Amino acid sequence: MNFTQNAKLNQLSERSIIVGVDIASEFHYARAFDWRGVELGKVFRFANNVEGFDSCHAWIEQLKKRTQKDRVLVGAEPTGHYWFGLASYLKEQNVKLVLVNPFHVKRSKELDDNHPSKTDAKDPKTIAKLVIEGRYNEPYIPEGIYAELRIATACRMRIQKEMNSIKNRIQRWLKIYFPEHATVFGKFDATSSMLVLQEAPLPMDIKKLGAEGINRIWRDNKLRAVGMKRAKSLYEAAQKTIGCTEGESCSRMEIELLLQDYNNKITQYQAVMDVIDGLCMKIPEVAKLLEIKGVGLVTVAGFLSEVGDIRRFNSPKQIQKLAGLALRESSSGKHKGQTTISKRGRARLRAILFQAVMPLVAKNTEFAEIHNYYTTRIKNPLKKKQSLIALSCKLIRVFYVILTKGIDYDPQKLIKDIHRPIEYLAA
Repeated sequence: MNFTQNAKLNQLSERSIIVGVDIASEFHYARAFDWRGVELGKVFRFANNVEGFDSCHAWIEQLKKRTQKDRVLVGAEPTGHYWFGLASYLKEQNVKLVLVNPFHVKRSKELDDNHPSKTDAKDPKTIAKLVIEGRYNEPYIPEGIYAELRIATACRMRIQKEMNSIKNRIQRWLKIYFPEHATVFGKFDATSSMLVLQEAPLPMDIKKLGAEGINRIWRDNKLRAVGMKRAKSLYEAAQKTIGCTEGESCSRMEIELLLQDYNNKITQYQAVMDVIDGLCMKIPEVAKLLEIKGVGLVTVAGFLSEVGDIRRFNSPKQIQKLAGLALRESSSGKHKGQTTISKRGRARLRAILFQAVMPLVAKNTEFAEIHNYYTTRIKNPLKKKQSLIALSCKLIRVFYVILTKGIDYDPQKLIKDIHRPIEYLAA
């Protein structure tokens, strides 16, 4: 995992064939080279299906026999999801696949011919040359429980996004037809509000029911949080509404459909969360992570789905780099540029960590104390956002130690990381 460039170069020898593949939706293009960059054949075109993969494998075997070489390294540029099938096939054939950065391909394609052209025949050569130079990464495809967790977490995020979209549409509908609704209910999706909207979506429907009818809806559903006082407030708001009154039948149909969609999404979300909970509980150390005040199931599941099996990393700094939180600096001579994070890596992992740190600072005493120290220390104080990023890196280290060593979370040990001035210690 995360080999140095020297280690990558040492994987190639005189017995190696390096195959560069340009990935596409229907047809892939491949070119083969030896470890010095000498091309071993013509461009090979094969389809993105089993027959095409078999023909490519046969072509590689012919090259091995003709050149008397016995090692193969295939390099590809990840294009969307189209490379997944080829990766699975090569794994079954015990052929190693590595990936090159599309940005590197774009920047280095003019090195051979000094021409900005981009073709299906040219790109495989550029990809292969990058592999020969050791400028590649080994892909990590989650397996077992981590594969299940990644899919379930992506499903949860998709449903959450759709729920937010439906909520916005319902709130828009209320602003048009019943703007006074917000003065009676703080949130439209409160149980008391949803029960009324399902039976009386329009202000005119509320007028017909009257305060007694509204209160009866809540009593029939055994809701005790609201009563006659709230029912009268809603009835008075319906009488004084300035909402639109045109298109009564279709507007009623619209809100009914939106409420059905919202309720369906809530059901789906809960079902997915039950699956995620079951998957996470199969990992023994997860229970220890959830004992940290301010850390919830969504944070832990999101972290594990992005990182996968954490034991494949030798250091938490590798996870920090994966999340794009590694520091970068632009300096030259006497000029010292500003230090920022790289933002190279998994953007979703970076977002999960940042979103997890904000409630930690609010609810967790030790994280709040460290955040206060970072932002108020005399020497090199950090801005609030910089402090949150530093705490995201600290959270990575906490998760890494707990997951790899199985130890319990120790708040006092976390606080000891603060380097306090001597006068504070004396006091």
